[in-house]
Amino acid sequence: MKQSVLEEVAREQLEYLRDSVPGQPRDALAALPDLRTHALIVSGIRRCGKSTLLHQLIKQRNSSTVFYFNFEDTRLYDFQTPDFQLLDNVIQASKAKELYFDEIQIIPKWELYVRQKLDQGCKIAITGSNASLLSRELGTKLTGRHITRELFPFSYKEFNAFRKLKPGENSFDKYMQTGGFPEVVKTGSLEQLRFLIEDILNRDIVVRYGIKDAASVKRLLSYLLSNAAKLTTPSKLKEAVGVKSPSTILDYFSYLEASYLIHMVPRFSFSIKSQMLAPKKMYINDSGLIKAGSVSFSSDSGRVLENIVFCELRRRSRELFYYEDNGRECDLVEMQKGKAAQILQVCWEMNSDNEEREVTGLVAALDYFNCETGAIITRNQRDTIRQGTRIINLVPVHEYLTRQPPAPPSA
Repeated sequence: MKQSVLEEVAREQLEYLRDSVPGQPRDALAALPDLRTHALIVSGIRRCGKSTLLHQLIKQRNSSTVFYFNFEDTRLYDFQTPDFQLLDNVIQASKAKELYFDEIQIIPKWELYVRQKLDQGCKIAITGSNASLLSRELGTKLTGRHITRELFPFSYKEFNAFRKLKPGENSFDKYMQTGGFPEVVKTGSLEQLRFLIEDILNRDIVVRYGIKDAASVKRLLSYLLSNAAKLTTPSKLKEAVGVKSPSTILDYFSYLEASYLIHMVPRFSFSIKSQMLAPKKMYINDSGLIKAGSVSFSSDSGRVLENIVFCELRRRSRELFYYEDNGRECDLVEMQKGKAAQILQVCWEMNSDNEEREVTGLVAALDYFNCETGAIITRNQRDTIRQGTRIINLVPVHEYLTRQPPAPPSA
């Protein structure tokens, strides 16, 4: 690389940032930590708004000593580890002490450079589209001097704020159709999500992991998009995907999850081995991706509804499970401090055909975790059911998605 090119890129990017409109304020902005002693790392799926969040953070801090650099600029395709020295010259010339790096993880050994700048007293914020940014290995390389946050597409509350809509069935139906990717919320075009799926598959999975049989990964993702919120095992997918070994499917699962396309939820068990061996529930990062990428001819609204409820839980927790015992299944259990904080069933509509199944599965989980109350999230039903000492609340999904999260269970 030429230092002059880095100078030009940095100048143009910073000018664009200062002239840009910061966009819909993200709820995550208020929870971002002080950058005084630790690097802030924001990780999430491509196009969910990470760069915008950085822009909002920079404008909020209103500092005159900011250096911003997006490593996915097409002029930086040849940037390699030794070029950090040239970038350092540019940073030192700017006299900036607050550094904001977009997608820096695509450069080998970037964490060594970040640690160097931390040692020099710089404040640093980083974004990336791979979950490896949250790994323990990274914590070792940065000697624990980083704080991680995840960002997701717009929540239902953010969607309503952007569209200036009130919570209710109509606004939820719109959210269910488009999902929360900011550009899609603006335009309503799911075609952008089809391009995004291809982009992530090619750049973040096929190229990154050197996969020769790209078609098999695409078949797997197509299957998962068409079967959101269902139980899945690698052995059952071998033939459908066209691979010989379940271990290959497991590898593909990990790649898709690292890119934030999918989330795998284990069955609850105090045994880690049992969790690993049991089927996983597969959720998709955003309902818009399901609408854009599914090849299913049925809308399966109940599964999409459950996927949206999962995504709301996942925004604030990683300790999510499903419960199953002797055929009785409960969709979602959120754990906090070793106790169940929420126990939920999700269905489009509870009726005479599914009431016994939904209630029995929920009560089985309430009994197991010794909890008094649980909820069944539906599109628009509101009711209360008593089963022995257990209370079950039927809650319309738009109310659930806009209420305050419950307080953590007491120790």
